[in-house]
Amino acid sequence: METTTEIAFQIILFAGNGKSNVMEAIQEAKKGDFAEADRLVEEAGEELGKAHSYQTQLLQKEANGEENLINVMLIHSQDHLMTAMTVRDLAIEIIEIYRNK
Repeated sequence: METTTEIAFQIILFAGNGKSNVMEAIQEAKKGDFAEADRLVEEAGEELGKAHSYQTQLLQKEANGEENLINVMLIHSQDHLMTAMTVRDLAIEIIEIYRNK
């Protein structure tokens, strides 16, 4: 079993990848390359899914009565994940605005 800090680093990694992908997707949409924008949004979803999977490990552990070490790194990772998910949702809307111009 990975430690809480190791899991936090994985969440940060995959959330960061996902956020980067959607930011790049917006730029592709701005250039009119919607196929690439859509591909990047899909890739972002896969990365965010991986981050969410690590988060779920912690939730399941706690649901089974095991304690999770709550440290600043874990809090930081949760912040990264929630921000990345919000950016993805907004990016999808921004891409649709560009698509419908």
